[in-house]
Amino acid sequence: MAIAEDVILLERKLGELIIKYEQYFIGIEKREPLQLFGEVDKLVRRYVGTPINNTMHKHRFNTLVARLGTYREHWNRTLKLIEDGRYSRDRFISNLHQRQKDVPKRKEPDATVASQDSDIDRLVREFREARKACNLPVDKITRELIEATIEKQKPALASKLGTDDFAFRVVIENGSPKLKAGLRKH
Repeated sequence: MAIAEDVILLERKLGELIIKYEQYFIGIEKREPLQLFGEVDKLVRRYVGTPINNTMHKHRFNTLVARLGTYREHWNRTLKLIEDGRYSRDRFISNLHQRQKDVPKRKEPDATVASQDSDIDRLVREFREARKACNLPVDKITRELIEATIEKQKPALASKLGTDDFAFRVVIENGSPKLKAGLRKH
């Protein structure tokens, strides 16, 4: 093959390699495209030591080799992050799996009780996170404490809002977390 055809082939395969690596990092491809990388690397090594007389082909080849080098550094850096567990896609996916494991299975007849329980669990978790964010201790924050606080506030809120259909949320005011109630949105 002549240099002209090899440069065109190198450009096409490099474009394909870039797409395959991006698909691998996103999670579409399950394996790193090492075979295609080997083909591209073989094409590059074929002309690295040989002089190319045509200036246009030489410039195009050198540009593609530089582009491959830049992408190779990027891919190696990303692979290192994946191995260390610091790559954002991996963290997102592992957090998603963890949240799916933490979600309790609900039974249909007790859906309202289960939703109230999950609301209280959510409030406890958010309240603890808010206290941690404010550098306050979280040792004494229990589910029972949050339930007692909510039950204590319900009668006053029901008379103030005119309904007992309200939801609680955690807010931080003046550097400390608080439970706030509002009308439940349907």
